[in-house]
Parts: sequence; structure tokens; C-alpha cells
Amino acid sequence: MKKVLLTLSMALAISVGAQNFSTGTVSLPTASMTVQFVTNPTTVTMTLTGDSSSMLAIGFGSSGMASGSDGFIYSSSANRDYTFSGIGVTPSADTSQDWTVTSNTVSGSTRTIVATRSLAGGSGDFAFTNSNSSINIFYARRLGNTGLGYHGSDRDYATLTRTSVLATNDVVAESKKVILYPNPAKETINFKNADKIKNIGVFESTGRKVKTIKADGKEVNISDLKSGNYYLEITLKDGSTSFEQLIKE
Repeated sequence: MKKVLLTLSMALAISVGAQNFSTGTVSLPTASMTVQFVTNPTTVTMTLTGDSSSMLAIGFGSSGMASGSDGFIYSSSANRDYTFSGIGVTPSADTSQDWTVTSNTVSGSTRTIVATRSLAGGSGDFAFTNSNSSINIFYARRLGNTGLGYHGSDRDYATLTRTSVLATNDVVAESKKVILYPNPAKETINFKNADKIKNIGVFESTGRKVKTIKADGKEVNISDLKSGNYYLEITLKDGSTSFEQLIKE
């Protein structure tokens, strides 16, 4: 019985899942660019758009091109990962190119670049966190020239805020997720996506199975259960299993 209870408890913990965080698509008006960062527990993905015939650059932190600052630069060079050496000094390509460009497309006059790397990156790289903390950046465009060079006045700073989001696979899972309500409940409970349920096993907090319910509709009668905490093992028609915790008043 304890093994059953432990399994159910672990499944409930796993079902919470790991959070992802996104800045959403942020306009960078001074350089006519946009940028978005999405993090998960291990990686960060950046989507950058701007003029297709220009150098596009994103730096991390609030100190601009101060020596040691980290940046991503799209240019005619094959390098993308750079370290700045001070204002007016050409940045240096990192020995380890930690950004991987997964997509580089042009539609009309707009280039869209998608790049990813680990949260920590390599030596000297800006370390991202997978949290709702803000990200300070500086950005620039070299108008009409994709070579690595001076950006002129097309540069500025921005602070990007982040919110929690679902990963793509989590969005799919969410559409199939079974959620019970109300909770706590006295007489009956209902289920979101009840049509996907095959049957429900009801377990006491001790791990003892007290009943099996065949879910014929959204509403399930629980008036025969004593007050307390229960685990519901929900078997879905597609063969997968979902878990919910119920408080019976």
C-alpha cells in the first residue's frame, strides 16, 4: 500500500512539470528590430528580427559595450558569439561559439534568426536563468551593411520582463489534461475533458484503494466517501494515466 501511495505522490509531483519563461516578442524601435527570449530548465532560445541587409546585434547587461560584456551578433561573418572590448573597439569572436543558429530566413526585407544555447553558455557568457526575472539588453543595427562594423545611432537599451509559459508539448498535453472541480467537494465532482476518461481509481491517503468509478459523464457522486484526502488514479481512453488529489469535506 505504501508503494502505491508513493507512486501516486511521485506522479502528482511530476505532473506539475517544469516551467518555461518568455519575454514575448519585444519591439526594439530605435533599430527597427524585435527580439524574444524563451527559457526552459536547460536552454534559452532567441528569436531576432530586423532588416535583412543589416548587421543585427544583441548585447546582454546594462553596461553596453564595456569590456567583458557578452553579445550575439548577426553579420556576414560565420561567428555569432562575441565579447565586447569597450566602446569604439571591434568586439572579438569567442573561441567557443555557444549560440547555435537553428533558423535564418528572409521574408521581404525582414530577416528572422532563431538561435539557441545552454542557459550558462560558455566562459564569459551572460548566464540566463529559467525564471520570471527581467533581462537587460543593449542592441544595435548597422543599416544596409551586414559586415561587422559601426552601428551609428541605430542603438539603444531595453529591459525585458518575463512570464511563465507552457512549452509546445505542454500545450498539447494541456488540451488532454483532466482536471477535477470543485476541490474540496462534498457530494459530487466534475471533470474537464471527462469524455477522455475510461475509469477512476480512488485511494485513501494510506494507499488503500477504496473504489473504482466508471466515468459515464462529467459529474461523479462522492457522497459515500468519508471526509479526508484522496488520490484519484485516472485511466484515460488512450491508455495513459493522470493523477489528481481530492479533498472530501
